[in-house]
Amino acid sequence: MQQIKTLAADLLQLLFPNLCNACGQPLLKTEHLLCLFCRFDLPYTDFQLYADNPVAKQLWGRIRCANAMAMFYFRKASRVQRILHNLKYKGKPELGTLLGVLLAERLLKSNVGWAVDFIVPVPLHPKRERVRGYNQSQCIAEGLGTVMGWPVCTNVLVKTVSTSSQTRKGRFSRYENLKSAFAVHNGSMLQGKNVLLVDDVITTGSTLEACASVLYDAGIKSLSIAAVAFTK
Repeated sequence: MQQIKTLAADLLQLLFPNLCNACGQPLLKTEHLLCLFCRFDLPYTDFQLYADNPVAKQLWGRIRCANAMAMFYFRKASRVQRILHNLKYKGKPELGTLLGVLLAERLLKSNVGWAVDFIVPVPLHPKRERVRGYNQSQCIAEGLGTVMGWPVCTNVLVKTVSTSSQTRKGRFSRYENLKSAFAVHNGSMLQGKNVLLVDDVITTGSTLEACASVLYDAGIKSLSIAAVAFTK
């Protein structure tokens, strides 16, 4: 019976191979979601090693951040773009969990102290989340929280306005599109707390700026930011 199961599994792998979500090459049986080559060769930023990194500098004067970092550099037509595309549009929430675990591994090697009481993922509007089936930032946050032992709050920061696409907007237009799009519910649990805001990609920082505004209005003590990728 075990032999038949093995043969069946091999046949399925032959007909429908599991492919690396970064490079698209077939995965070995011991590999999961990303091949070992990509896991080690992706464009890691190492921003977690120093406080005045490019993510932090982009947010200076806009968001009061205790710490800020992103794990990968994002470029068009890159492996990182393929990973995030598969996460957001190919129904692979487990890929977000893995990215959260990899993000935690970077933070564990950080030279900067990260004081965190709660992780808060950047929310999707409920309509978009229903269509997608999950919030990719929440998946990342849950993978991160599992490793770090930090609780994830998924019902505090909410998106109340379904905003138009941000892709072709500049920084000012993005912020204008987002500044009233978020709200905090049950904010008393965040008062005086150190919050880590988690997102998938940082572009202009406008989404984070809008989220930070309502989180500080709710009385948080400090805000840190972590993302999977950062556009240069």
